[in-house]
Amino acid sequence: MSKDKGVLKRYVVTPDKHAPLHDKKAISVVKQAIEILQPDGYIDLGDFSEWGSVSHWQWKNKKKPPLEFMLDSVNLDIEATNKLFDEIDDSLDKAKVADRHFCMGNHEQWLIDFVNAHPYLTDYDFETASGVTERGYTLHQPGEYFNIGSLYYYHGHHFGGQYHASNHLRKLGVSIMYGHYHSMQMTSMTGLNGPIEAWSIGCLKDMSSNANKWLKGRPHQWVHSFAIVDYYENNAFSVTPVKIVNGKASLWGQTLKG
Repeated sequence: MSKDKGVLKRYVVTPDKHAPLHDKKAISVVKQAIEILQPDGYIDLGDFSEWGSVSHWQWKNKKKPPLEFMLDSVNLDIEATNKLFDEIDDSLDKAKVADRHFCMGNHEQWLIDFVNAHPYLTDYDFETASGVTERGYTLHQPGEYFNIGSLYYYHGHHFGGQYHASNHLRKLGVSIMYGHYHSMQMTSMTGLNGPIEAWSIGCLKDMSSNANKWLKGRPHQWVHSFAIVDYYENNAFSVTPVKIVNGKASLWGQTLKG
């Protein structure tokens, strides 16, 4: 798909997937959108996998078993991670997307902590286990900010609260896009060089109670979505959030069904 007149670069940005707990229909919609849009770049905002096998929370009320009893579960998480990477990379390859970025999230940090506690498990570090750099992604560490033009990106876990989008703008003073909260928020503030904006772009995780038993039935405000970011001259950008409802989304006149 040719870009609109005046658009210099177009990126597709996706939030938290939590494989193997990702929503398969939502992922299918994202894959279709990538192949239709044929963007210049792709940005994954992290928490790509759940990494429940290395979560310290699972041992809150249990005795932690020996390492050899944990590795089978870790291997299953690695398998699920690579399977989902393969699915998304297939669409990125078809669309000939060259510029790919991966922002590690707090769930990837769990794997980092696990490997740091067992430093002889070198094959289990995220970069090796996922092959993310071999897949062509520029890897950004947990909490690392990076920018394309005047819009910054990272996972989203530094500044929270009910109004986390506004909080990000107050703390950072730059336009920023992130995930982490699984909800959609947008706010803008005045800047000397023009408005600055913060975008929280939801998630792509299975939102059912069965996949989120830790919520214990608590209602949430999560939304399936991803974002399209267009860049123009003079450091300008625009954001088009695409909401996915029951595995369906509207993309510029087309209905995508997962």
